[in-house]
Order: sequence, then C-alpha cells, then structure tokens
Amino acid sequence: MKQPDYLRAVQGFARRELLGKEAYLDALAEAPLPLYGRFAGTGLANWWMPKEFGGPGMGLEEGVRIAAELAYADAGAAFTLFIPVLATSMVNWYGDAELRERHLGPLVAGNGFCATLGSEHAAGSELARISTTARREGGAVVLDGRKAFSTNTDFARFIVVIARAEDDPAGYLAVLVPRDTPGITVEKRWDVIGLRSSATYQVALSGVRVPAGNVLRGNGLRLLEVGLNASRILIAATALGIARRVRDVCMEYAKSKSVKGAPLTANAVFAGRLGQFEMQIEVMANQCLAAARAYDEIAARPDAGEEFLRVGTLKQALTTKMFCGQTGWGIASTASEMFGGLGYTHESVIGKLLRDMRYVSIVEGGDDVLRDLVFSRYVVPVSKRS
Repeated sequence: MKQPDYLRAVQGFARRELLGKEAYLDALAEAPLPLYGRFAGTGLANWWMPKEFGGPGMGLEEGVRIAAELAYADAGAAFTLFIPVLATSMVNWYGDAELRERHLGPLVAGNGFCATLGSEHAAGSELARISTTARREGGAVVLDGRKAFSTNTDFARFIVVIARAEDDPAGYLAVLVPRDTPGITVEKRWDVIGLRSSATYQVALSGVRVPAGNVLRGNGLRLLEVGLNASRILIAATALGIARRVRDVCMEYAKSKSVKGAPLTANAVFAGRLGQFEMQIEVMANQCLAAARAYDEIAARPDAGEEFLRVGTLKQALTTKMFCGQTGWGIASTASEMFGGLGYTHESVIGKLLRDMRYVSIVEGGDDVLRDLVFSRYVVPVSKRS
C-alpha cells in the first residue's frame, strides 16, 4: 500500500536527520536543535494548525502516524515537534478572534514553537493546588509563581500559563503570555533521563503583565484538560514508534547472534517474544488511531470548543496513553534483557529506547493519576460522582 506524501516526507526527514545520530540526540545538546528548523522544509511544522492560520490543517489521525514515524527514529524530536498542540488547541478554541490572529498566524508563518506552564513541584498531580496566581489590575492581568516542568519554553514564541485567580481561590485562568514579556525567567533546563533532544525547563514568573484580553475563555483547569487530550494521544503514539524500533533493533541483533550454534532468529524463545511484540504493536497502533478518530470527530464539529468543554477529558485519550505506556515499557524492558549485559550499556541503542519509552507513563499524568481519572469519570456511576 502506497504511503501518503506527508508520511514519506516524515520518513525521509527521520532517515536524514535522526536515524543513526543517537550519540548527538542523546547528549542534551543546546536547544533548540537546528534539525527542527530543517523539519519545516517538509511543510509539516505545526501540522495540526488550521488552514485559516496558514497551517496544514491535518487531523489527529494523521498526527498519530507522523508522531510514530518521528519517534521510531527519536522520541525526543517527536515530543518537541508535537507538544505545541497542547497550547495551540487551547488558544484556537478559547481565545478571542483578535488573540488567535495575533499569535497563531505568526506561529505558523515562522514555523515556531509554544509551551504550556501547568505543573508545579508542591501541587504535583493535584493541579487544583497550584500556587501560581493571576491578579487583575485595571485592563491587565499580572502573573506570579514558579512552574516545574515545561517543554520548549525557552525558545517558545508564546506560553500559556495555568494560574489560580487571586480574587477567587476556586477560580483558575489560562493566560497567553508572549515569551519576551518581562518577568519570565528560565531558571534551569532539566537533565532528563530520556527524550534528551527535547528541552524541558523550570520557569519563574514575577510580575508578568499582559492585557486582560489574553485570558482564554473558561476555567483554566478545564481548558488544560481539553488541551491534554490531543497531546496524550500523541504521547501514546511515540510509544508505538519506539516499540517498532525496538522490534527492528532486536531483529538486527539476532542476525549476528547465535545460540547453541544456530542463529538467534531460529530460536523458538526469540521467535515467540518477537511474535508477542508484533501482536502488541498492532493493538497499540489500532488503539492510537481509534482514539485519534474519536478526537477528530469532535474537532470537526462547528461547536468543537463547546463540546470539548462538555466532555473534558476523553476516555480514549486516558486509556490509550495508559495502555501504550505500559505495553511499550513491557516490550522495551523484555528486549533489553534479550541483549544481556550489552542491553545495560550505552553501546547499544536499546538502552536509549528503554529510557525514552519510560516517559510515556510519567508525563502529563502518571498511570496512577490516569487510573484515578478513569475510575472517577468513567467507572463510578454518574449519580454517585462527587
């Protein structure tokens, strides 16, 4: 079956820029990597952005395929390139027309990045406990606080900050802030274990002042829930790409490895494990695509923003991320054992793949957090929910 043009373009980019360059990509190089600029040459930078802002206007189903292809070669590159979907989704659906035009069009035209600042050390997964505040002063909003983990912030064109309304402890805002606004300080870049071609920062906000019109419509935590739907599904797709690479690395290793005088490919245990991998990879792919189609069905509606607000966290986004993270980890962990001592060194790419896979069950809600969400939103009967 012939691959669509966009997928061939992504595969070509991955072969040229990512595959075989693990030593460079895994070295926490200065961000952003120049290769992200070269990705724009494919015409697919910010591929989900609507055509009205000059974007390709692709759906999440295509996005799953793109993210998986990129992650096959390097999950950090995939994460860097798709994580702006979180902030842009919130701005596109809940920013006013002038705000969208002022920021989304230039983002696309400049093949730029944006970031979301939600997590905080003390609050952890309980985002309702965040301490970053937003106070209104005349026609402005002023932000103060510290955010723990935010990918792409230092080179973002704008950021979306989730903050507690100072005059309403139960109220939360999502505020668009241009990156060059005074008062934003990138305190450090985290030395992450995996995804080392990406860049995640700790950020301080001190007296950051923007017009009140930069506040997005709706409760900030609810808007964050909506934005996380797309990014969680794409994070799951990176597990799919890594798992496919793990499978292929195992096959390459088996060609040069013998057991009891026979090629490893002829070993029944090896064959059984690879057969198991293939079954799991197939189910991961089907699950990612099904979740993306569910998302796209809502996104195509004329009232998409309102419907996403009504639904909040999609069940398919939660379960897909959980399933792919757990299944992918099992594949990568089993594969690393197959390499013996070599699998616990930097001499084989399998170690990098194992570290990259681990992030899927950690970022944007660890598995225990997502299990609780699934239970409270989709298991407990509606009449008994608090």
